[in-house]
Amino acid sequence: MKIALLGVSHWHAQMHFDAAIAAGASVVGAWDKDRQKAGQFGSRYGVPVIADFDAALEMADFVVLMGHPCDVPDLARRVIEAGVPMLIEKPAVTETAQLEALCALAEAHDAFVGLPLPNRLGPVPTEHQRLLNEGRAGPLAHSNFRLVNGPPQRYRDDGVGWLLEPQIGGGGALRNLGIHGIDAALSLARGELRIVSSQIGKRIYSQEAVEDHALVILADETDAFFVVEAGYTFALMRPGGDFEWRIACANATLIDRGDTAFAATLDDNVQRPLAIEPTTTRYRLFTADAIARLNAGQKPAVTIHDYLAAMRLIDAAYQKAQS
Repeated sequence: MKIALLGVSHWHAQMHFDAAIAAGASVVGAWDKDRQKAGQFGSRYGVPVIADFDAALEMADFVVLMGHPCDVPDLARRVIEAGVPMLIEKPAVTETAQLEALCALAEAHDAFVGLPLPNRLGPVPTEHQRLLNEGRAGPLAHSNFRLVNGPPQRYRDDGVGWLLEPQIGGGGALRNLGIHGIDAALSLARGELRIVSSQIGKRIYSQEAVEDHALVILADETDAFFVVEAGYTFALMRPGGDFEWRIACANATLIDRGDTAFAATLDDNVQRPLAIEPTTTRYRLFTADAIARLNAGQKPAVTIHDYLAAMRLIDAAYQKAQS
């Protein structure tokens, strides 16, 4: 599989390079609107730099599209119309309406467009699905998804300070990090999700234009609860931060803390460790899965339509907090 990385000034570009190599793919080129940054990335990882965006599409079997959300919608349109499968990094748009147009275009072209939210393939969702397949999970009671990283300065250090401008990034910690938990809730919910409460604020980094912490509680049609917590309030810059993915069912409790994960099941009274992939390299799971699904003629694990559903729910959470 020949993969091109487009928009390598994005702070996840290195993760996508690592994931492509781990999946056995060949990274055939790197492109960025900023040619200097493209050159720096190419030199660092030994990847050819491609000056022309359309030339990159012609030489690749698959692309990862990243970049500034003011640029990505038009670039994504060109990828879809060229018929090249892709993963599109968040934030891909400045407002949800732009994503609605991209979804319509992707559907019209029957395009393979995935959103890399790798926690969907982490140990807890994987084990939960296995238990469901065996009829051993039982009804869902509640799920908790916490992703709290270090201070917002990390994004300025990575050269993507625009992420902290709400009119560009579309919000703060909830839009950027909370989307992982919102997507997880959507994937587990039975029927429509409703927002029970939404608390969004900035107690520590009050000088920032975006929130540094958000807590959203949702419920589905069976009254199962989902708690999504996102923030920039972890007191270290290290990757990973404060992370926990938890699913509680009638017969199982599943917990992933990034560096450890376990499953406890009531019917056999056993607690056992789960195979883990560190949060810093979890993109490897998503890229390998995306390639396998593409080769099998299947849709991505997280589609652009899933992205739209999460964005709409986040819009509603912001509105709920303001009211």
